[in-house]
Amino acid sequence: MTTVIKIGVLAVLGVLLALQFKVQKPEYGILIGMGICILIFGFVLGQLELVLDKFELLKRYLDGSGEYLTILFKVIGIAYICEFSAGLCKDAGYGAVSEQIEILGKLSVIFAGLPILFAVIEQIQSLA
Repeated sequence: MTTVIKIGVLAVLGVLLALQFKVQKPEYGILIGMGICILIFGFVLGQLELVLDKFELLKRYLDGSGEYLTILFKVIGIAYICEFSAGLCKDAGYGAVSEQIEILGKLSVIFAGLPILFAVIEQIQSLA
């Protein structure tokens, strides 16, 4: 919990610093904002190891259905990376690029989830 507070304070201070530069040197404000985003993203990547350990534990409990958790983790990763990238592009003033990244993310999530759809269809066919 204290780590979340530290990251939140860092983000607010970074935004306040970026706002100071926004009027005179807008490019510095954008760079500060991107730097803060990259710092927070780096923190998230550091926490990723803990999440991966928990997913491994869940895979052991689920026995043969571990590939579904792998797909779930891929989908979460795709969504987070696309959201992060789109947000940076939008903040930098490249809204069209941001929208394309969001479309790419949505399509990637659909393609990553297809094996689960096929497994559901197979289960339905086996019942009929």
